[in-house]
Amino acid sequence: MLNVRQFRYGADNFAYIIHGKTQAMVIDGGAWKELLSFLKTNNLILKYITNTHSHYDHTLGNDYLLEATGARFLNSGDLLDNHNITIDGENIIVYKTPGHTADSVCFHTGNTLITGDTIFNGTVGNCFSGNLKNFYLTIRRLMALPDETIIYAGHDYIHDALVFAKHLEPNNEHIDSFLKSYNRNHVYSTMTDERRINPYLRFNEETIVNIIRENKLPYLSEWERWNSLMSIE
Repeated sequence: MLNVRQFRYGADNFAYIIHGKTQAMVIDGGAWKELLSFLKTNNLILKYITNTHSHYDHTLGNDYLLEATGARFLNSGDLLDNHNITIDGENIIVYKTPGHTADSVCFHTGNTLITGDTIFNGTVGNCFSGNLKNFYLTIRRLMALPDETIIYAGHDYIHDALVFAKHLEPNNEHIDSFLKSYNRNHVYSTMTDERRINPYLRFNEETIVNIIRENKLPYLSEWERWNSLMSIE
């Protein structure tokens, strides 16, 4: 099984390295100095560099890493849906997940999903692509993953996300419990957590449907509920 390591950079961004015993892949490598140090310390060869999407705060480390390592850069055209990227004989599965941007992707290895700005811990990304239907289909796809799936996001937006979730559901005790377990040095959630605290994955639940109805928004179909929920501020 491959290992996944999280690196914080900037105010709230995360970079990731997925590695085996000898090879590694970097995703959203803004923490390039720390990543290079980790590679050297652990005697790892960087095989691939890639991104969850093309926003600059996620791509700013690419050139430094490429120059220092000679790794291969995988651009959005290389990242085919359900394609396997192999590191030390183990697979990382690519999911095309348009919504936040048209070129957004997630990476799945073992029980870990690196989501970029598609799903955050407790919320979802803004729909900068302008295509809410694609975003809805993406979320539906990711919701089908097992409960034990670990969500590693592109930013630490937990505080603001859960303030909003608590505003929607002031009696949701799962939100308080999740906040108590928060550790800024290792930020993650499980799909079980998301099914309890993230309103954008719970648009079929009665409590969320009632909130949509109270806001006098369409709610009869699943698509209407998602679309309405994304419009609530």
